Amino acid sequence: MKGDRKTTRNARFARRKQFNRIAIALSMCAMLFGMFWLAWILWETISIGVSSLSLSLLTENTPPPDDAIGAGGLSNAIKGSFLMVALATFVGTPIGILTGVYLAEYDPRGKLSGTVRFINDLLLSAPSIIIGLFVYAVIVVRFKEFSGWAGAAALALIVVPIVIRTTENMLALVPAGLREAAYALGAPKWKVITRVTLVAARAGVLTGILLAVARISGETAPLLFTALNNQFWNASLSGPLANLPVTILQFAMSPYENWQQLAWGGVFLITFAVLGLNILARMLSREKLK
Repeated sequence: MKGDRKTTRNARFARRKQFNRIAIALSMCAMLFGMFWLAWILWETISIGVSSLSLSLLTENTPPPDDAIGAGGLSNAIKGSFLMVALATFVGTPIGILTGVYLAEYDPRGKLSGTVRFINDLLLSAPSIIIGLFVYAVIVVRFKEFSGWAGAAALALIVVPIVIRTTENMLALVPAGLREAAYALGAPKWKVITRVTLVAARAGVLTGILLAVARISGETAPLLFTALNNQFWNASLSGPLANLPVTILQFAMSPYENWQQLAWGGVFLITFAVLGLNILARMLSREKLK
């Protein structure tokens, strides 16, 4: 009887090991499939994009189509993208951090918190083009003009839910003993949050901010409906503003060789800027775990 049971257990264990090997093999195949396309994209970006890099790419404005001289760059697009990304981060980050603090510290299980989390999940999963259409209807249609302000507003709406989720999760990981020790010393709640919990979770919160910046740096769809584009340098956010994602889209789809070459240069810049931000975020999160 015992021998039959042992034989049955061994047979089940052998089957589980076999299924485990199959699952690992399928997982490795899926990983290699994804890595193959990622490596191909990076190779094409590097091999073609590096040849498009030059000093004029960073110092000159976008040229007219089929420019015989071959001069021109993406200076106005880079500056426009930097302005909108910086403004969106400046507006969206405080809102996201304060909301995350409220959800984690003041009302973690309340009805209002549940509603906020539900709306935040909707914003996280919403396609960026929907956010662009919303800002188009609220700002562009009302003021009858595309503008950098509208583009920054659309990008800020993408930043906010990412920072909220990251801030709440990082604050939830802070040990309750730290809060209790601070309360035992007589510290008020606002001081416990600013001097203890946020300090303990600063690496994770900063990681969320960097991931949000990386996300909005390459967004094209919201800017098509809000900031549109501008071939010239314009420091004012009150009108159509040049930006790198839309310029890349426009130049890559054009039949002009000089525009296509500049598009590859822009792809190289934006790809490695986003890659650098993601690597920095990973390093910060790893440092926090240590």
